[in-house]
Amino acid sequence: MAKDKDKTNVMRILDSKKIAYNVHTYDADPTLTGEQIAGILGEDKEKVFKTLVTVAKSGEHYVFVVPVAKELNLKKAAKAASEKSIDMIKQKELLPLTGYVHGGCSPIGMKKQFKTFIHETAKDFDRIYISAGRVGAQIDIDLCDLDKLVRLDYVDIIVDN
Repeated sequence: MAKDKDKTNVMRILDSKKIAYNVHTYDADPTLTGEQIAGILGEDKEKVFKTLVTVAKSGEHYVFVVPVAKELNLKKAAKAASEKSIDMIKQKELLPLTGYVHGGCSPIGMKKQFKTFIHETAKDFDRIYISAGRVGAQIDIDLCDLDKLVRLDYVDIIVDN
């Protein structure tokens, strides 16, 4: 557990719900890729997930959680959300919309809870890694606990290689 002053909003929410998690910190270098972060964590890049925020043509926002080495397929994302089209939000819109900065966005604790989809391969793992709510901090959490907290929809939303 992190010291109180070092806790992020994500950690405070998990503590308040008595949900177990482990914190992993590293130098907060915004140039690190998700794959590099997985390497720093010593974890399989398929088990480390990034959180992406989108906006649909309808104006609705959606959150997509995908493995760090993969790319979100916007057509599959739109289909999953029953929207005509979806685009990534502009980076400058992320902080005011979610409360998080680029590289530190977590599906837990956004200013508003948006419908959240996670790539179906997450089900291959008991625990996954997600951002702890700031650059330089990740948590690993039991997927069932994350699902209870965020209500995830498991779908195929990545670009096929």
